[in-house]
Amino acid sequence: MPATAPEPEVILAAAIDYLERELLPTLSGYHRFQTRVTANVLAQVRRELALAPLQENRERGRLEALLGHSGDRDSLSRELARRIRSGSIAIDDAALLDHVRQSLVEALRISNPKWIGE
Repeated sequence: MPATAPEPEVILAAAIDYLERELLPTLSGYHRFQTRVTANVLAQVRRELALAPLQENRERGRLEALLGHSGDRDSLSRELARRIRSGSIAIDDAALLDHVRQSLVEALRISNPKWIGE
């Protein structure tokens, strides 16, 4: 992308701002609801762009610590699921529970940060 083009986050912020500040107040009923949904979806995409790379690295690190070896996040996650199903990692393992809690908080930071008080 050319250096003169705005970053995707800037474009999304402008679109969200327009929808919320200028368009939404002029609407009612169905179109007001659909515009609110659209603004929320764009805000989620903006959070995904900003937060997902760091969250994926953190998740991979927790998975590597749990499983004792490195790998890509998706493969490690599938391996963890297999180990839980087989019983080789106990469902009440403290490190597993911490991993699940952290993963849920990180997912909510993207999907709906209000649910975790942010």
